Amino acid sequence: MSTMKRQSLVKFDAPLCETIVDTPKPQGREVLVRIERCGLCHSDLHIQDGYADLGNGKRLDTTRGMTLPFTLGHEIAGVVDEVGPDLSKDLVGQKKAVFPWIGCGQCRDCLAGDENLCAKNRFLGVSIDGGFATHVLVPDAKYLLDYDPLPVNTAATLMCSGVTAYGALKRLVDRPRQRNLLLIGLGGVGMMGLAFAQAMFEQKISVADLSPAARETALKNGAAVAYDPSESDIARRIVKENDGGFDAIVDFAGNEKSMNFAVSALARGGKIVVSGLMGGNFNLPMVQWIYKRMTIEGFMVGTLAEAQELMALARSGKIKPTPMREEPMGDAQKWIEQLRAGKVVGRIMFKN
Repeated sequence: MSTMKRQSLVKFDAPLCETIVDTPKPQGREVLVRIERCGLCHSDLHIQDGYADLGNGKRLDTTRGMTLPFTLGHEIAGVVDEVGPDLSKDLVGQKKAVFPWIGCGQCRDCLAGDENLCAKNRFLGVSIDGGFATHVLVPDAKYLLDYDPLPVNTAATLMCSGVTAYGALKRLVDRPRQRNLLLIGLGGVGMMGLAFAQAMFEQKISVADLSPAARETALKNGAAVAYDPSESDIARRIVKENDGGFDAIVDFAGNEKSMNFAVSALARGGKIVVSGLMGGNFNLPMVQWIYKRMTIEGFMVGTLAEAQELMALARSGKIKPTPMREEPMGDAQKWIEQLRAGKVVGRIMFKN
């Protein structure tokens, strides 16, 4: 038997440790992928913590049903090493990106193509072992996507930060008014959102982030205006400069401050899509909700169909690359700590 190395969660709220196990053997339509790259995502930190922040000192326990040691990581690209007996051997050796938001395949959500809504999901790196390893077992070959001629790093990040940013923006495409768009929070997902928005929308894209480095990077990467939400009287300035505020806003941070800022910058009849998971609690007077005629939609990761649409868009060359840096897989814990400390601009990609 060959063995595989993993950077494993062996205890919640504790550093990852290297573990070595037998490499799994694919059954049925399963595929064993040798991992070339796996991106580090903010949600990996929440899984390591074992809880999500509900605000007011309350926490949602996320440890239930998880068996340790567990392998995090869900932005995966690699090479097919072995396939189950029900698949063609031609797949072996092919370079693929791995779609991680895999459902049970049987429930009404899965049958409707909304596997990302499945309650009994098999999300890679979230419910079943993921990509901080030398190999990953993928439940079915249909979750593998060709990515040539894209770089391997881009292919991997498209599967989470990419499909999250794309899906969130897609929920604003059908709005009758397309005057302006604001993206809040320019981490890995927000930066990808900025790249996609330029391919998906006609109007200028504005951004907001507390970090001067992030604002500067965004302006270099095509943002028209960059706001600092901590500036005094910022909402008044935004409403004035944008003729009543923004019709469409994506909040990629998803905390109390970012949402309060989003509501203050929103025009009457506008829509906010929230796709960040920083946590906390958000309150709004009912009257304001109704007077502003606002829509707020929560959104997390897209469907396999959306991943395929996004991959086609990216392969056609219509999307500018976003900032990324490669680091060794063995340094996963070090970079998790850097990301916790807010010291990462763009995406960290672990390399085997």
